[in-house]
Amino acid sequence: MVAKGPYNRLEGQVALITGANSGIGKGVALEMANEGAKVVINWVFNEESAIEVVEEIKSQGGEAIHLKADVSKEAEVQAMFQSICETYGTLDILVNNAGLQRDNSFWDMTLEEWQKVIDVNLTGQFLCAREAVREFMKRGVRPEISCSAGKIICMSSVHELIPWATHANYAASKGGVMLMMKSLAQEVAPLKIRVNSIGPGAIKTPINTSAWATPAAEKALLELIPYDRVGDPYDIAKAAVWLASDESEYVQGITLFVDGGMTLYPGFATGG
Repeated sequence: MVAKGPYNRLEGQVALITGANSGIGKGVALEMANEGAKVVINWVFNEESAIEVVEEIKSQGGEAIHLKADVSKEAEVQAMFQSICETYGTLDILVNNAGLQRDNSFWDMTLEEWQKVIDVNLTGQFLCAREAVREFMKRGVRPEISCSAGKIICMSSVHELIPWATHANYAASKGGVMLMMKSLAQEVAPLKIRVNSIGPGAIKTPINTSAWATPAAEKALLELIPYDRVGDPYDIAKAAVWLASDESEYVQGITLFVDGGMTLYPGFATGG
């Protein structure tokens, strides 16, 4: 369980977190709810876990709903945004978190494995961000709620920067997220819409359990992390709340790496 947020920095705002029924998305949803946001839990598989997140938020005095939508499908994304506006009137924060991996050597990677990762990790972020921007533009700034008309947080990865053999589809999707985010941030800044990314490093989530689940695996992983611990979804959640709040009003078009120093290339710490 995430500790109660003391500041209510997102009071009166509505936040959509895609892929929020587990892992990083769940952590972000819980923390944004604890900071006062009404939270929409998006999911595509495992409705039971989405219901559990909603119930946990409600048990702590928060407000939440869950909506099923495959973010790679335009019609489903548009229907989800319509439901959000019908329920809460508008949207203030989008956390583009939904993502997956389909790992393989480059020469054995199938077109299906390539396309599925691009469709969810990159096209899904485009579709959700486009609908969010349309809503932010239509509504404009509500100064009593936030200095910004809307906030978009794209969940990227250290692999927008670090190459990753046998994960070419995933790394390509995150490199695409980076330049999509920056291009969008440049375009909508005059509209007081803020767009940024978070680049997680190694975080203990279901997507990468094999990398940290045993002492031997975790020891090997820590060789890549100067800070000498594997991250937790709460590490990402705290960063997401800050980027969604007015505390970061003048922050636009950045990737905030939350990685324990993984992007410092620790292999060179002793001279390479």
